[in-house]
Amino acid sequence: MWTFLRFNSRKGRAVSEDHHRIRTTHTGSLPRPGGLLKLLNAKDNEEPFDPAHFAKSVSSAVRDLVQQQHTLGIDIVGDGEASKTSYFSYVAERVSGYRAIPHDSPGMAGGADLRDFPEYAAQFLSGEGARGDSARRLICAEPLAYSNRAPLQADLENLARAVESEGAHTAFLSAASPGIIAQTLPNQYYSGPVAYLEAIADAMRHEYEAIHKAGFVLQIDCPDLALARHTRFPDKPIEKFREIIESHVEVLNRATVNIPPSAMRMHVCWGNYSGPHHRDVPLADILDIVLKARPAGIVLESCNPRHNHEWAVFEEIALPSGKVLVPGVIESSSSYIEHPEVVAQRIERFASVVGRDNLMAGTDCGFSTVAGFTPVHPQLVWAKLESLVLGARLASERLW
Repeated sequence: MWTFLRFNSRKGRAVSEDHHRIRTTHTGSLPRPGGLLKLLNAKDNEEPFDPAHFAKSVSSAVRDLVQQQHTLGIDIVGDGEASKTSYFSYVAERVSGYRAIPHDSPGMAGGADLRDFPEYAAQFLSGEGARGDSARRLICAEPLAYSNRAPLQADLENLARAVESEGAHTAFLSAASPGIIAQTLPNQYYSGPVAYLEAIADAMRHEYEAIHKAGFVLQIDCPDLALARHTRFPDKPIEKFREIIESHVEVLNRATVNIPPSAMRMHVCWGNYSGPHHRDVPLADILDIVLKARPAGIVLESCNPRHNHEWAVFEEIALPSGKVLVPGVIESSSSYIEHPEVVAQRIERFASVVGRDNLMAGTDCGFSTVAGFTPVHPQLVWAKLESLVLGARLASERLW
């Protein structure tokens, strides 16, 4: 149990640690440096760029991001998704069968919460939400195959070098789930949603297993299990939505069958944007299905104003043996820097329902889920992560 806490990401061996404290991590994306952001945009828009300069810029960014995390005291560090334009669209560079289409699909603007407030939606999508809703659209037009391993290999090598340089014990690498790929990169080739999901899983299995074999914690991003309720299926009965996400979990489990649950974690969220969110599906309506997924770690959006109360759901639905909860105790779309005491109290609430030994502390979502879409200024991101570490220390003093 808890391999994903003890695994040495570079050497692939167990690390002896004092477990009498709350460990810290984050959810994935971090703000990219300005120079790298320009290269990512050029690459995404198929504009001319220097591949060698891009590779060097990504490597440098990962090294700097890991160094900053390690210096702050983050226990499980990540590469900040520095090489990726977004947490899902990167797939099209590695998996053949996708092609770009004109930007005419609704994207975030189709969310039920924004449709309920059209004046706010217009303002939001012209400002904060513009970059997050304007990334190019991709569709599945041909058979899928994991045909380009070079970007993945570069990610593995960049993170390995950075972790070794800093002496960090544990690191994670994110990968999109079959479900979120199916919902963000629409199918125009396979016979139906199940066939498409299975084809995605067969392709992405190579990425999942490669991340694990490299000695990193595999984080699978699964916003499809919550976000899709109000962005894709707001008019379907909750029973139908539950059937959909149950099929997503089943396919995910098959795609990760060769990876120990304790070497994986999954991220579940309702969307990293400061919208109304009043149409978010309650955690209580989906948690039993989420807990059927194989990954031992559940990285859960938990502390924003719409979901801050849902720690109490674990009073009714017990965390299964072998699972570890990683609730967000830092908001990723608010510029408020949380007081460490607030962070500690949030951690202690969760400890009261799942137990201190089944708990880590994290962030609600990534801080830059789409390159350039960063609701929190980079300077504040690092201040918020510092509060995460300080709050975890306060909570640990009281819990032990």
